[in-house]
Amino acid sequence: MDATMDYDDHCAEIVHQAELLSSHLDESTSLTTSVPSCPDWNLAQLLRHLGEAHRWVEDLVRTRATEPPPETALRVLPRETTEPPAALAAWLTEGARLLADTLRAAGPDARIWTPLPSGSPRFFARRMAHETVMHRADAALTLGADFTVDQRVALDCLDEWMELGSLPEMFDFHPDRRALLGPGRTLHFHATDTPPEAAADWLVDLTGDTLAWRRAQEPAAVSVRAPLTDLLLLIYGRVPSDRDTFAITGDQELLEFWLSRVLFG
Repeated sequence: MDATMDYDDHCAEIVHQAELLSSHLDESTSLTTSVPSCPDWNLAQLLRHLGEAHRWVEDLVRTRATEPPPETALRVLPRETTEPPAALAAWLTEGARLLADTLRAAGPDARIWTPLPSGSPRFFARRMAHETVMHRADAALTLGADFTVDQRVALDCLDEWMELGSLPEMFDFHPDRRALLGPGRTLHFHATDTPPEAAADWLVDLTGDTLAWRRAQEPAAVSVRAPLTDLLLLIYGRVPSDRDTFAITGDQELLEFWLSRVLFG
C-alpha cells in the first residue's frame, strides 16, 4: 500500500475536502449555529475563515510573496451573514479551486515566504489540504453529519501534525509547551482499523530536551487505541478523550495534559 501523498495529491485534496464540506450545506442549514469544536465561531465564521485562508494563501503563492500578506480577512469574522448557505458553499469551493490551480501553476519548488521551515508551496499545499480536512470535521460535528477520511489522507494529516508540533520553533511560539517535557513521559497512539502495512502507530516522546515523535509501536506511559478517524479528531482537539471509542491505558493525566498544551487550529 502506498500511504504517501505528494504535492499534486495535496492540491487535489484541498478541492475535494472543500466540496465535501459544501455538500453538508443546504437551504435548511443555520449559519448562526455555534461550532462546538471552535467555540468562538458560528458556522458562517468557520466557513468564512476557511475560504479567506484559501484566498490568503493563493495570493501569497501567486505573487511569490517574501513576507505574509495581512491576515485581517481570515481573523476578523463578523458573526452575522445575509448570504444563503448555497452562496457561501459556492464561494468556498471557488476559493479552493483557485488555490489548487495557483499551487499547480507555481509548482512545488517556487521560493515564497512560509511561517515555518520550507520556503516553498509544498508547505502550503499540505497545510491547506489538512486545514480543509479539519474544518470539514468542525462543520460535520456542528451539523451532526458523518465524518470519514480516506486512510491515506488521515495518516498524512496526523504525520504533519506530529512534524509541525515537534519543530524547535514551537517553543518560541508556545513556551508553555516546555512544561510537557519530563522523565517517563511517553504517549502511544494506535489505529485499530488499519492493516499492518499502514504502520498506524505514533509514539510521542517527551523525555528529552525537545518534543519528539516517531512511527512506532512501543510501550508508553499512556496508550490510546481507537479507529484512525477518531484518533485524528482527538489529537487535533476536536473531540474529548472520554468517548467510548477510545481505549486508554496508563497515565490518563499525562494524556490530558499533553492534549491541553498542543492545541492546533
